[in-house]
Amino acid sequence: MNRSAPEKLEQLRHAIDAYENGQVGAGLFDREAEEAKSKVRARALGLLDQRSRSRHELYVRLVQAEFDPEMVKDVLDDLAHVGLINDAAFAAEWVRQRHKRRGKSRSVLARELRDKGIHQDDRDDALDQIDAADEEAMARALAEKKARNLKAVPVDRKERDKALRRIVGVLARRGFNEGMSLSIAIAALDKRCEELSSP
Repeated sequence: MNRSAPEKLEQLRHAIDAYENGQVGAGLFDREAEEAKSKVRARALGLLDQRSRSRHELYVRLVQAEFDPEMVKDVLDDLAHVGLINDAAFAAEWVRQRHKRRGKSRSVLARELRDKGIHQDDRDDALDQIDAADEEAMARALAEKKARNLKAVPVDRKERDKALRRIVGVLARRGFNEGMSLSIAIAALDKRCEELSSP
């Protein structure tokens, strides 16, 4: 049976009185739960204020801080709902920044995103920003930069191999393909030796 307007108004008054008196059994608002969630939310927002993070990263950090895992999930759902957590956007920005500024390869970036708990589809979409030509151009730029550290043409095969290993090492640490890295490193070393030999 439907309640009349005065009955509904009376029920609302009782609920407000119960809330104001700290009685959480009114059913409309669980003050204790909201206070606990507010602590989790504050910590999550503090972490997001430092830098953008994936949902998985936040979950791990908050659970390590000894917050209840279920409450953490609820708070993260709320933050995702209002757009403060977005793994697809996080992954796209992570790839863009780490490839452009740090010269990371697709394979290294894919591993980093996987470690951060990014879903496969979001990883693939983010990594689509880098094509084979981008990857090769980045490897070439890194190899040429490292080759510029060479101040004199190597005097023998041993010195040349040492210089080549240093250039290849820069590319290997960033996860570039071994075969491509070697050919690009050889080209960068040859180019540098030509520069040093020119009057």
